[in-house]
Amino acid sequence: MSRIVISEFMDTDAVARLSSAAETIYEPDLVDRPGDLRRTVDEAEVLIVRNRTRVDAELLDAAKGLRVVGRLGVGLDNIDLQACKDRGIAVWPATGANDLAVAEYVMTSALMLLRGAYLASDRVTVGEWPRQSLIGRELSGKVMGLLGFGAIAREVAIRSRALGMSVIAHDPHLPANDTAWQNAQSVGFDRLLQAADVISLHVPLTPQTWHVIDRTAIAKMQPQAVLINAARGGVVDEAALAAALRDGKLGGAALDVFETEPLSAEHGAVFAGIGNLVLTPHVAGVTEESNVRVSNLIADKVLNHLKERV
Repeated sequence: MSRIVISEFMDTDAVARLSSAAETIYEPDLVDRPGDLRRTVDEAEVLIVRNRTRVDAELLDAAKGLRVVGRLGVGLDNIDLQACKDRGIAVWPATGANDLAVAEYVMTSALMLLRGAYLASDRVTVGEWPRQSLIGRELSGKVMGLLGFGAIAREVAIRSRALGMSVIAHDPHLPANDTAWQNAQSVGFDRLLQAADVISLHVPLTPQTWHVIDRTAIAKMQPQAVLINAARGGVVDEAALAAALRDGKLGGAALDVFETEPLSAEHGAVFAGIGNLVLTPHVAGVTEESNVRVSNLIADKVLNHLKERV
């Protein structure tokens, strides 16, 4: 019987479906025990991960019978795709299953950062009444700038327009005649930086996108613009962003992803004391609903694979 190993959390009903079809090892903390993980995947045919499990050559060498890697999400930078290809291992991301969750995270962050008042609970609870200093800005009438215009960015564009924003986007890989552009104006990278009130990042981490938002890029942004990164850590130069926020050169930022994850106290210290900043632990795409969708999508793929193999 085939063995399935799941190294991070997954919807329990989806796990039960897999367990009924094949021997399944489900240990959500296996990702934090790399030695145990290597031993556990020794006879596995299917490995299911989220974003923290490093599916690298070392792990793949330990998984001699591995045929499939299921990714409970869409980013693949934690998986050595070339090493998988060389070994004939299929990689299945859960494309589309968490688009809505990320889009809602982006819109919520934009509203919070523009309005500002939601970050003042600690002041109100100690008796301050800082109404004058908490007069924020409305989302309607502002410009949403999207770096990358894939599926999630398009969901953000639809919601931005519904809330009265105009939308611009930069994506040199999307043909000019693509129908997706009906919901956004295509602009160059510099124009995006200069014109947007809110900039949301929707690009993968590649050598070309690493620190694409650096000190130079931030200097081109409007002084009151807000930046949202729910894409991939490393796309933003975190030290440059922290410096800009401290110096009052940006209106705020929300980061759900970081260059080092989990974010350690040492790496997180660069953000200490910054008030107009929202930090979350890589959960933009994870809601109760999206977890069910993502888990069932991958479970369906695995179950179909097992049926075809018989």
